[in-house]
Amino acid sequence: MEGSRINALLDAVVIGAGTAGLATAYWLQRRGLSFTVLEAGDTASGAWPSYYDSLTLFTPARHSALPGLPFGGDPDHYPTRAETIAYLQTYAAHFGFPVAREAQVVQVRPHGGGFDVKAADGRVWRARAVVCASGTFRQPNWPDLPGANAFGGQTLHSSQYRRPAPFAGQRVIVVGAGNSAAQIAAELGQAARVTLASRRPPQLFPQRPLGQDLTDWLAWSGVEQLPLGVFGRVPDAQPVIAVPGLRAALDSGNPDLRSLFTAFTPTGVRWPDGQQEAVDSVIYATGYRWDGSYLPHAALGRRGQPQQRLGVSATHRGLYFVGLPGQRTVASGTIRAAGPDARYVVTRLAHHLETPHAQN
Repeated sequence: MEGSRINALLDAVVIGAGTAGLATAYWLQRRGLSFTVLEAGDTASGAWPSYYDSLTLFTPARHSALPGLPFGGDPDHYPTRAETIAYLQTYAAHFGFPVAREAQVVQVRPHGGGFDVKAADGRVWRARAVVCASGTFRQPNWPDLPGANAFGGQTLHSSQYRRPAPFAGQRVIVVGAGNSAAQIAAELGQAARVTLASRRPPQLFPQRPLGQDLTDWLAWSGVEQLPLGVFGRVPDAQPVIAVPGLRAALDSGNPDLRSLFTAFTPTGVRWPDGQQEAVDSVIYATGYRWDGSYLPHAALGRRGQPQQRLGVSATHRGLYFVGLPGQRTVASGTIRAAGPDARYVVTRLAHHLETPHAQN
């Protein structure tokens, strides 16, 4: 990469300093490997600073820690967004991980049996292996709905939502059927007139069935450690965890629940029954897409997803992934699975470095 500043050869580069990336760093450090973690933001906390203010983890602190360092406070409490950011920053500092901040990766290129990893500012890290741990929350998914370009109100993605105050007194529609959609709609109901609109109604599931946290049941039963394949195809609609106050908010009628509108109009939306309604704001809580645009084209499948098995690239030796939903188990992609999934991948990575001519 002519004209770029290339750092010394490393054993590994980890892309992303969120939960998956920091868990990977922990296991790399335990093995005595040289590495750097590249974080696009200005702090070692991944995408967490971009989430809405009131976001709270669904899992208690005892199930939300990364390997080697417990989550502070009551093990039974559900950590807030601010607490999670603080924990991740403390975690990186506690172990002294080498984290390069404001290092937005724009290219990973095979080079001499390893890889060159280039950031937007021209910095380049050369490594024998690369672990993509940039998460699935970097690229918002914007649905293509009829008439959207003609709508004169405000449209935004949940990644741009922070708090209810700017929407006070408005008519707001939140699009989606997942936890973020339901929680944002319920919170907005305190300040605005809100509809939660989706193709399928949200399916609420108790957070503490029979008085015990759902994650405890999953851990005790061993279900979350099963390979995802035993359940067949991943369902399109995931259950919504009924965090405190959510069921009551939905039962109150504000937000109300409706089928997704069929089209935008210049002033609002058209509902399936043909009725048109004026609307001020529409918030898409429609999830995210995994973004691997920085990877070699051959490393991705037809839909832009990584070609991998259990976190090991099927196309490039020395390329790995951590933090993908369904990567190894039912729990993969969650905080509680970051440690085990990272440990598995680092074990394979270390074997690759020890026997460079062997197959992964």
